[in-house]
Amino acid sequence: MNENNETEKILESLSHNEIKIIPFLKEHDLAKITEKSGLDNTSALRALEFLSNKKIVELKTKEEKVIELGLNGILYIKHGLPERRLANLVCERNSISLRDAQKQSGLIDNEFKAAIGVLKKKAMINVINGNLVIAANKEEITSKTLEEKFLETIPKKLGDLKPEEKYALDNLKSRKEIIEINDKKTIEIQLTKLGEQLIKHDFSYLKGMVEAIIPSLIQSGNWKGKKFRRYDIKSPVPRIFGGKRHFVNQATDYAKKIWLEMGFKEMTGNMVVSGFWNFDALFTAQDHPVREMQDTFFIKDKTAKLPDKKLVDEVKKAHEGKIKGSKGWNYEWREEDAKKVLLRTHTTCISAKTLKKIAETKEFPAKYFALGKCFRNETVDATHGFEFNQTEGIVIDENANFRQLLGYLKEFFKKMGYDKIRMRPSYFPYTEPSLEIDIFHPIFKKWVELGGAGMFRPEVTIPFFGKHIPILAWGPGFDRIIMEFYDINDLREMYKNDLNKSREIKMWDK
Repeated sequence: MNENNETEKILESLSHNEIKIIPFLKEHDLAKITEKSGLDNTSALRALEFLSNKKIVELKTKEEKVIELGLNGILYIKHGLPERRLANLVCERNSISLRDAQKQSGLIDNEFKAAIGVLKKKAMINVINGNLVIAANKEEITSKTLEEKFLETIPKKLGDLKPEEKYALDNLKSRKEIIEINDKKTIEIQLTKLGEQLIKHDFSYLKGMVEAIIPSLIQSGNWKGKKFRRYDIKSPVPRIFGGKRHFVNQATDYAKKIWLEMGFKEMTGNMVVSGFWNFDALFTAQDHPVREMQDTFFIKDKTAKLPDKKLVDEVKKAHEGKIKGSKGWNYEWREEDAKKVLLRTHTTCISAKTLKKIAETKEFPAKYFALGKCFRNETVDATHGFEFNQTEGIVIDENANFRQLLGYLKEFFKKMGYDKIRMRPSYFPYTEPSLEIDIFHPIFKKWVELGGAGMFRPEVTIPFFGKHIPILAWGPGFDRIIMEFYDINDLREMYKNDLNKSREIKMWDK
């Protein structure tokens, strides 16, 4: 009798979701239980935990290692492994110089070197007198390698690998970010003796039970004669995580607030811009290495419309050394290069467009800032990424001077929580004098470079204003500030969007 009473109490304490999954517990598999019950994964797992607390099921967590694609692996699945891209090129040409091979394959230095190493090891190519020469038959070269076949099967359990897959895994493990081996947890579900009894039970009479007491139920009197669900106030409940902004957005919001408090207006712009605004208007030479594919993401087969002819002609004169007091870059400036479309490599292109607006509105003095994403063609690792945040600022004032520039930077970083700041001389194509900004990292106990600043050169200002006007400008990176505050040592962690990490990470509060 007592046992029956206890069983009845348990039945009356079951929630709607628990009742939903009980008929399917013999599946012993969370995915199948979720599918057949119609619940989402989180709701089903929560219901299982409640059933475990009631001794209806036993849950056992099993850990196993799973092979998954890394960041570069995802890219290589889409575009091909570096050795595949190089092999196809050599196969097509039979022989090609090292320089042309790297340029035409679009591979960066470390990918190009790795590709050569892999193909030589597989006896597919030889390096003879600075040329890559085909060394195997074309059918052998064009056939998929073990590594390519293996990547197509990922994700895969480490314990399920065949001998040839283990060989491919060993070859890929030593290469950067192609594969990851992660620990994955699976849940084994076993019915208890009580669970075996309940799975045969008819739960239809429980459907009329009152789950929640609401004002309308009390006011109407409909609660009378109803049976109420029992609640176990001792059972642990899942933690509830309230919504909040991503920690990177928290940091950028805070920085924007500082600039606004310092009297600056925010300037914004597109992430896709022309070479004119990103480089030419900022007096960056058209043969500068930064304008190569190895450093910049260009948009294929796209050209941009340039601004009014007067400004374009003035920028052309600056580059060709035809403005007073400047030798320019000693070349003939090409409009075709300025029309190329690219992902902005810095937010300074927004400053250039703002200068045009100020020249038209005669807004003097003026103070503007920007904070946004930029893109560089970098190999992704712990300290480098192909995207990063940069904070930009300009002050346009005929009385502006270099000492004021130092003051603005010190004040901003002081408000960001940095007391130890170092400024040192540097060089940039569009500023003179120029400086680099360093902050002292309290954990690593060393100086960390953030970015550059300076005063725009006459070659930048004269095309806009017809004369040289002192303009203070800066554009330090912002991601390292975020990493230091959150004790992040790997830049990639900022962009993984790990939900568990985002839930646990502290709020930005300087």
